Amino acid sequence: MTSVYVIAEAGVNHNGSEDLARQLVDAAKAVGADAVKFQSFKPEALVSRHAPKADYQQQTTGKDESQLRMLQKLALPEGVQQALKDYCGQIGIDFLSSPFDLDSARWLLDGLGMDTIKLGSGEITNAPLLLEIARSGARLILSTGMSRLGEVEEALGVLAYGYSGQTAPPSRRAFAAAWTEAEARAALRGKVSLLHCVTEYPSPPGQVNLRAMDALAAFGLPVGYSDHTPGIAVPIAAVARGARIVEKHLTLDQNLPGPDHKASLAPAEFAAMVAGIREVEQALGDGVKVPAPCELRNAPVARKSLVAARPLRLGEVFDAANLTVKRPGSGRSPMDYWDVLGTAAGRDYGDDEVIDP
Repeated sequence: MTSVYVIAEAGVNHNGSEDLARQLVDAAKAVGADAVKFQSFKPEALVSRHAPKADYQQQTTGKDESQLRMLQKLALPEGVQQALKDYCGQIGIDFLSSPFDLDSARWLLDGLGMDTIKLGSGEITNAPLLLEIARSGARLILSTGMSRLGEVEEALGVLAYGYSGQTAPPSRRAFAAAWTEAEARAALRGKVSLLHCVTEYPSPPGQVNLRAMDALAAFGLPVGYSDHTPGIAVPIAAVARGARIVEKHLTLDQNLPGPDHKASLAPAEFAAMVAGIREVEQALGDGVKVPAPCELRNAPVARKSLVAARPLRLGEVFDAANLTVKRPGSGRSPMDYWDVLGTAAGRDYGDDEVIDP
């Protein structure tokens, strides 16, 4: 992964429509995203019929229907997901999907042959799902919203146990033991990326705490950021902070009905975010402090030299009255000012003439 990997989170912004989903794929490609991501779930396996909607879901879709009924209208049939994956391949954008239950994960891995799985923040304590993905050997991008560092470490213990192929009966104790083994932790490299995230829609920028990415980086794995703030400033800042993956919701119209449209970016704004990310990642450079090629020619003009403050005769001693500092920078460096004071001029100098190096 040489540049920041940008994921356009289509999520459920297709509103259950294959046609809208395809339009989202086209939009993600057009705005410069590297991947477009959907969600794979079986509503009855994901949520109880008694589960309430989240506050933001009630605000965007009303309080009358259950969360189960809402999700039943948003689930994409497997055949549609297969068609979307094929379409992504045709137009040259990665297809990703987040499973929310074991059956959906197994179908993505075995049915669609996915080699990368993205898991949302709600799954960080879902050890059976984490283990299923790790044992498959697929790469995992894991969001960490709502979690403490210890919970992230515990999830990584499950993954270390799975990726390292351990055969002891799975248990919380076995996962913790795996995390203590350097070889098991090494099995995560090249497989797992961690995304900092705040699970609120929209997220208040003042509660994002981008510096938490530094804490995640201590695990020695690639770190990114899944953004739910309004606008594009925070995800671009995340790249400056070191994010290697950025995920952001994409919608075709923020006024469409559905739980996530209002917290998503329209295509034009998403394109501006991608442009900003690309500009920032170029600007980050390699961290070595040397003059940039473009500024080398400006140094003789912008810097200064030791200059005669008045006409000087051969042998006249330099002092504070006859030696000063002025542009251009083609002569002796002003850093030598105190070395030159008290020495004799080696030749005659005219007023404002640069002192010989």
